[in-house]
Amino acid sequence: MGEGNHQPTATKPSTTNRMGLVIGGTVTVLLAGLVLMQTFRAQPGQAASEPTAKPAAPVKKPDYLARVGKESISYDLVAQEAVSRHGKEILEDLINRMIIQQKCEEAGVMVTEAEIDNEVGRIAKRFNLAQDQWYNMLQAERNISPQQYRQSVIWPMLSLKKLAGEQVDITEEEMKQAFDRSYGPRVKARLILLENQRRAQEVWDKCKQNPDDFDKLAQEFSVDASSRALGGTIPPIPRYSGNDTLEKAAFRLKDGEISGLIELQTGRYAILKSEGLTESVVKDIEEVKDQLYEELREAKTQQSVAKIFEQVKKEVPVDNFLTQTSTGPRRPFSQATPGAIQPASAVKPAGAARTGSTTNAAGTATLRK
Repeated sequence: MGEGNHQPTATKPSTTNRMGLVIGGTVTVLLAGLVLMQTFRAQPGQAASEPTAKPAAPVKKPDYLARVGKESISYDLVAQEAVSRHGKEILEDLINRMIIQQKCEEAGVMVTEAEIDNEVGRIAKRFNLAQDQWYNMLQAERNISPQQYRQSVIWPMLSLKKLAGEQVDITEEEMKQAFDRSYGPRVKARLILLENQRRAQEVWDKCKQNPDDFDKLAQEFSVDASSRALGGTIPPIPRYSGNDTLEKAAFRLKDGEISGLIELQTGRYAILKSEGLTESVVKDIEEVKDQLYEELREAKTQQSVAKIFEQVKKEVPVDNFLTQTSTGPRRPFSQATPGAIQPASAVKPAGAARTGSTTNAAGTATLRK
């Protein structure tokens, strides 16, 4: 039998889940903190045609950050502890940001403040929220400040979209599948998930002998913790949710019928018991056509963004002295000169002086031609 992942449902996303889709995935993990501001020191609000900004005066580093009794805790000690705990993640985020910036410079790509404002407004509108309400929700539910969101999520996303090309083609067949997935009938079912074929066969035999005991058998044998306690009850299974094997088996069943063994992946088997079909919520695709199109466009754009990011990472040579690894064009790791690793606040984006790159208050990279 075919393979597939155990994801039997694709229910309409809640506000929280949809918000996760907007700020989650490949783009969000590129960057993780306001520390990114330290690497871009241009004056706020500069236009692309203005001369390169003079670096802001460096902030004086305090010698000590705390005193405990007669003992003092130095800035350097805190910095070392911070690098030890979070350095790899933050450095990786900075590297990814710089990769995107360099590729934008090479391609002549610019993202403006207005474009960032428009994108934030567009996303907020999808949730029927004003921009300030959207920012408040991000702060409360994701602990992301407006400034961090603009520079660490929106700017990279828009930059990668431009690098990838923003044209997205959506076919009628894709629209139909999206409609069936979101609004078509679904199979109400119970499921027993098992992790080896011998046990699966034994449980299947018990199910066929005593079909009315399916819920009890699920509670006793299923390894799926989320449905086991409910007697195997799972959310209704839609079409085109990414689990072809499970979906095909589910939609072949009649009400009350038990499936054969469904091999989801090597060593994992499912047994389904159908409890009929749900009623379609929306009958005509025209009622939701615009919404479906927007959802498909967003999904395809995310795929394109992920693809272009993986591509540019392979093109830019990166030596990570903290993890002692190299990425990009194949070559051996190049060790830095001892003592050459600088704190993030001292790192200047490669190529900034060469190209006249500037960045405004939102972290928006602009280019001076």
